[in-house]
Amino acid sequence: MSDSPSPLPSFDAFCLYWLRLGLTSFGGPAGQIAMMQSELVDRRRWIDQTRFLHALNFCMLLPGPEAQQLATYIGWRMYGGRGGLVAGGLFVLPGALVLLALSWIAAAHGDTGLVGALFDGIKPAVVAIIAAAVWRLGRRTLKGPAAVALAGAAFLALAVLHLPFPLVIGVAAVVGGVAARTGRHWFAHPHPAGDDGSDDGSGGGSTTDLTAEPAPKAGRLLTLLGLGLVLWAVPVGAVLLAFGADPWRGIAALFTKAAFITFGGAYAVLPYIAGQAVDSYGWLSPREMIDGLALAETTPGPLILVTQYVGFFAGWNRPGALSPALAGTLGAALTTYVTFLPCFLFIFAGAPYLERLIHNRLAAGALAAIAAAVVGVILNLGVYLGVAVLLPDGQHTVGSLIWAWAIMLCALYALTRRGVAIHWVVAGGAAAGLIQALAASSL
Repeated sequence: MSDSPSPLPSFDAFCLYWLRLGLTSFGGPAGQIAMMQSELVDRRRWIDQTRFLHALNFCMLLPGPEAQQLATYIGWRMYGGRGGLVAGGLFVLPGALVLLALSWIAAAHGDTGLVGALFDGIKPAVVAIIAAAVWRLGRRTLKGPAAVALAGAAFLALAVLHLPFPLVIGVAAVVGGVAARTGRHWFAHPHPAGDDGSDDGSGGGSTTDLTAEPAPKAGRLLTLLGLGLVLWAVPVGAVLLAFGADPWRGIAALFTKAAFITFGGAYAVLPYIAGQAVDSYGWLSPREMIDGLALAETTPGPLILVTQYVGFFAGWNRPGALSPALAGTLGAALTTYVTFLPCFLFIFAGAPYLERLIHNRLAAGALAAIAAAVVGVILNLGVYLGVAVLLPDGQHTVGSLIWAWAIMLCALYALTRRGVAIHWVVAGGAAAGLIQALAASSL
């Protein structure tokens, strides 16, 4: 089979593919990227392997969900701006609609026996999912003492010193960039680079020249930044004028900020979001926050959609003159909009500079250091949830805690030893929660 791309498909076929992927993209970013590799590179040949890998490396340099941004880039590469909007939008939309329905169920019926039993089984499974993520990422990322030390420092900074998440990520990026600049490859593997930190033209080992792109027009980046500011300010301003400041101003501020610091995936930024939403704004309880993460694990699309759940509860619990359901829907829509708008802008602004960015020595060092720190950040999330789910708090019986530990350990074994997909582990936890409820009711 030839490695050259196939002819451009019809736009209808292009749209149908991304809709189908949006409906079936379970399994987190690794599974989603594998699905795109199999379909778009190997079978359909809509993009060649080298460009696909370069695009993936570029998306990993950016904050935000790399699988969604990779979809946006491929769409942009094939059909320009409209292709990027369709591919990136359809990657998110099905999961967003499913999670909106699940958020309403959790808000309106979360305290009922059946729904509560499901959540009681899913929560320990989510703790296991996070523990497995720490294990997998740590084995891949922590290759030396400097990386291990940085991960430990990040954990202590968040768990003990309670430093802000953006500060921890920023310090890690500076440490990695300075180390790379001074020739200390503590976090990233060295590659040929020029004095300015950019690649020397060797392509990082690639034999395919992808740099022969038309130079972006002068002022293009400024135009896109201005357009992005307008696209953010007009809808946010309209919501504030129509419905007042609370909670809409906080939703726009928190999730816009989160969109710019979501390095390392949703697990990394969740403790920051949870701390702000639960402790600072009081939009939802710690139990409801854990429920939201559990629900996000069961839906297709990027895990960062859990922010939509938080926005829904912010509106539901602070409806103002609106009904709770309408306020929750507005909160979810506003959250999703400000969370993903920067993701599209990053791609549209940066894609023409792809080759230069992915071979930049400083960027590679900063990203590698952030990846090491993220192991400690995700460990902090695991401890945060684990304490709430698995340790006595006066609200759980000894029997329910033993059952929660059993679910967690079984889920961890299934993930790390048997390779069971995440959504099946979540389904198993839900079934175990129902079994526990039925057993308790029969006693």
